[in-house]
Amino acid sequence: MARRYFTTPIYYVNDRPHIGHLYTTVVTDTLARFFRQQGEDVRLLTGTDEHGQNIEKVAKKEGVAPIVVADRHALTFRNLWKEFGISNDDFIRTTELRHRLGVEEIIRRIDAAGDLYSAGHEGWYCANCEAFYPEKDLVDGNCPVHGFKTEWQREENVFFRLSKYGPRLLELYEKGVEGKPFVFPESRLNEVRSFVESGLKDLSVSRTTISWGIPFPGRPGHVVYVWLDALVNYITALGLGSSDLTLYERYWPGIHVIGKDILRFHAVYWPAFLMSAGLPVPRQIVSHGWWLRDAKKMSKSTGNVVRPDDLVAAFGVDALRWHLVSAMSFGQDANFSDEDFLAGYNADLANGLGNTLSRAVKMSRDFFGGKTPSVRRKTTPGGPLVFVAAQKAGDDWKNSFEGYRLQDAAAAIRYLLGAIDAEITATEPWKALRQPPLSSEELFEFRSHVLYDCLEALRVAACMLAPIAPRTATEVFRRLGTDKRAEDLRASDLAWGLLPLDAPLPAAPPLFPRADAKEYFASRGAGTAGASKESSVADTKENISPSKQIPPSSPETKISIDDFLKIDLRVGEVIAAEKVEKSKKLMKMTVRIGEEVRTIVGGIATAYTAEQLVGRKLVFVANLAPAKLMGIESNGMVLAATLPETGEASLLAVDPSVPSGAKVK
Repeated sequence: MARRYFTTPIYYVNDRPHIGHLYTTVVTDTLARFFRQQGEDVRLLTGTDEHGQNIEKVAKKEGVAPIVVADRHALTFRNLWKEFGISNDDFIRTTELRHRLGVEEIIRRIDAAGDLYSAGHEGWYCANCEAFYPEKDLVDGNCPVHGFKTEWQREENVFFRLSKYGPRLLELYEKGVEGKPFVFPESRLNEVRSFVESGLKDLSVSRTTISWGIPFPGRPGHVVYVWLDALVNYITALGLGSSDLTLYERYWPGIHVIGKDILRFHAVYWPAFLMSAGLPVPRQIVSHGWWLRDAKKMSKSTGNVVRPDDLVAAFGVDALRWHLVSAMSFGQDANFSDEDFLAGYNADLANGLGNTLSRAVKMSRDFFGGKTPSVRRKTTPGGPLVFVAAQKAGDDWKNSFEGYRLQDAAAAIRYLLGAIDAEITATEPWKALRQPPLSSEELFEFRSHVLYDCLEALRVAACMLAPIAPRTATEVFRRLGTDKRAEDLRASDLAWGLLPLDAPLPAAPPLFPRADAKEYFASRGAGTAGASKESSVADTKENISPSKQIPPSSPETKISIDDFLKIDLRVGEVIAAEKVEKSKKLMKMTVRIGEEVRTIVGGIATAYTAEQLVGRKLVFVANLAPAKLMGIESNGMVLAATLPETGEASLLAVDPSVPSGAKVK
């Protein structure tokens, strides 16, 4: 039996998961489910990355031990994957003993190969990536991934002789593994090849400036570099470092599904570590694109993330799974918006699947006593049309999955559903009078043939849908009178003619009720797209129309308690900031207020730099009407006192332990 070991990245636990995490996990789960359905022995791993500087910072800010932060967010990831039906066989945490033992084992092997040495290290460091970047890779001096300012750092580290492995890596890229390219897609393979061809420098694999990590074996005062620590999870979860290597021998090497921002770590550093340790390199690195927001990569660091909560509450888990798989061309970037989600939901799920299923089931119930037809026609290679469409769709679907073209697999399902709907429209089985006239027996046979074909094609479509939206597929089977479960399917289930005859068809409400976009946005208090609200607001008179300016006040001005209570003051945490171009005063801040993320513009740029603002908890007016400043829409106002000597702003801060979103009274 063929075997495949799929892994997601292990996710950093300094914040809650967002759409980017969800996408990687859903597409990996979809691939794992497809190959299980093909009869392969598949194992799926996910988990959490819990060491490093950023966790240490978050814990310090909250006044708790780092493990408290790790425990909290690891549970959140576990619960979200359960909610989304992720079929992982294991969940690895880098704070587990089994992981630490595996890291120590691979370091022992690398050290025995003579590939570790100590030396001073300096370079441009991005705290969010926890990585050093060559100056040539910086963008205006900033991190090429997040756009944040990098810092020049120097420390004494343990180094790995990465430069030694350049020729072997290039050979790996040229030959691939088991006849497959080592990196997919080809554009990413070319990217890492170019990086290695330009010359590799030895890699720092320890840190002395932080303490939250695995102590580096034999190097007191050093902790293992977070990427060496994290990457080894793929084999520590299989037992490396323990006495039981059964899973390792059965499933390694694996297939890593990752975002393109961590390609270099997986396609250059990781195989080099394994080569040094005398272990097999991964079977393949599959690198997808980014979900973008405002033309930027979604990232909790920059505050432009989309959380799945609202969409799931309104439309269900499988609707979002379908959108994530079908709306992005795998390997390329895509923009996320609620409008696109709703358009796809209505076209593909409410109409394409839901309405077609309802029409076919209702007619069969009406004509055949609440059951599927009792007879079906014999199929031939030339017809009926939905049979031919099902054959074509099934072939396209299988080939698309095997080529990592998940969006094309979804398109094959759309094609088949369209063919079923067209068959119903063309044959009009609800009409009793036909041309030429039919006897009652002939009419019964005609309806039986047409509706069996349509119901059977819907069953095949559900089999194809199962890897992407497993709960929906199982529900479609139930509504078609069969007790199949998505998890039990095999390739043979796509064969034509397996729908049972005379099977009871239960009455059921619409599978996916059509969504009204206006009602949805109105219910969320939003007029435009955005699964996380990103509007804006003003706290300065610069470029505000007179009608939106705040009237002057004086000590003699009196307001009632009722008027004061209309002001919603909240604690918010600044998670990103940047000075507004062509403005002396304006600072654009991305602010988390409870579960909501907003853009708020304030006239504080002459008093504070962006770096001084990020991470601070301040007081904001949360219910101020939106306004535009220098073309930036915003929603909120930051509170500040005015220094009498200079006229500069002095922000009102709160104790760091106060949670974001807390009401100020």
